Amino acid sequence: MPAALKSFFHWFVYAGLVVFAGGLMLLGKADTILIERLRLKVDDVAVPVLEVLSEPADALARVLEGAQRWINVADENARLREERERLLRWQAIAQRLEVENAGLRQLLKVVPEPQATYRSARVVADSTGVFAQSVLISAGSLAGIERGQNVLTGEGLVGRIVGVSARASRVLLITDLNSRVPVFVGPSNVRAVLAGDNSERPKLVHIVPGAAIEPGDLVVTSGIAGGFPPGLPVGSIDKVDDEVVTVTPNIDRNRLEYVRIADYGMDFLKVDAPLATKEERPSQAAGNNLGGESAQRTDARR
Repeated sequence: MPAALKSFFHWFVYAGLVVFAGGLMLLGKADTILIERLRLKVDDVAVPVLEVLSEPADALARVLEGAQRWINVADENARLREERERLLRWQAIAQRLEVENAGLRQLLKVVPEPQATYRSARVVADSTGVFAQSVLISAGSLAGIERGQNVLTGEGLVGRIVGVSARASRVLLITDLNSRVPVFVGPSNVRAVLAGDNSERPKLVHIVPGAAIEPGDLVVTSGIAGGFPPGLPVGSIDKVDDEVVTVTPNIDRNRLEYVRIADYGMDFLKVDAPLATKEERPSQAAGNNLGGESAQRTDARR
């Protein structure tokens, strides 16, 4: 290769790298709302494609699971019979306690709690990585999904809705670094906050000094601060050290397939207000300025 051509090639590569780096810097300083909207649009388009691509793998997994179940059918039947007997005993106890509870509520004239409505959706993508833990589900605003709604499975709390497009929604898992869930711990209902740290064992923070917490204690939502209703199962205490208390969540992120989105009909639970658009910001700033000027005039008159 001639020296002149080689020098031109090197110059072209360097110039391309500089342009690429500049583009990354501009992208990093781009409006976050625009990026979020673009991301939701991409999610909206990607969900149908991901559903189609995942069908063959899901079908094969169901076939293999069915074959394995038939192999162990005898042991499974024995276990189910034993479990049925145990559940029947608990059913009798639960029915008696339900009657007793209803009588006490009527005696105390307790206001009934709102009944939740549920929508089911399929997990179509897992965006979990080193810096974020979230999943994409196949239901959006067209299905009545809104930001701030709780996401559950039969085992317990999965997370909450943080982004909604027409046909898809993004769920922030309770293990994410940005997740904070007020909880009660153990039979003494010790108050704490479950703080995600992008690991499989989130930590408890803001614990009262000297609180009685033991490994195996159950962790449920407390309902404090309005983000989650009380009593949702979260997990159990994994380890208690002098400075760190870790929790094992009830849900297994690697086995999430279908989830339920709960709507309790209470607006204060929807803590995630939509971000202001560019058009709204000037009007808000003007309103704040007017409010400040009014306050100054009032003080001057006084």
